[in-house]
Amino acid sequence: RLLGHQQEINNLKQRNIVLDEENAHLKNEFSNLNQKFKDKSQELKDTEECAQKKEEQNKLVIKNLEEENKGLNTRCADLLNDLEKLRKQEAQWKIEISGTDAKIKNLENDLTETREQMKELHSKCSKLSSQLAVKQEELSQKDYDMTRARQ
Repeated sequence: RLLGHQQEINNLKQRNIVLDEENAHLKNEFSNLNQKFKDKSQELKDTEECAQKKEEQNKLVIKNLEEENKGLNTRCADLLNDLEKLRKQEAQWKIEISGTDAKIKNLENDLTETREQMKELHSKCSKLSSQLAVKQEELSQKDYDMTRARQ
């Protein structure tokens, strides 16, 4: 009986050794897992901080882009207003040019008529010059005749 108890105690000691080894192995595994958990927690914390910084940067970039967009929208509106003014001015200039072209055409017609009149007057002037030359010749002849007659 004593031997049976002794055997049972030895078995229990052996089982205790195995359990101690298993416990040490589990503690080691727990320690490793706990360290992995701490590493992953730190990695998660770092990732969250990085994500938060990126989000803040993105918000700042978005804010800057929105402000730039407002400025561009204002500039675009100004340019559209300028374009409209230029279109109105262009239309006004086209009207003025059309009027000026009509005046130029009238002046060209007047110039053509004046040239024709100048040609006619030049022709008349030439005829009158010829007639004058003839009359002067006649007058000279009469003066000569009169001078001879006096002598």
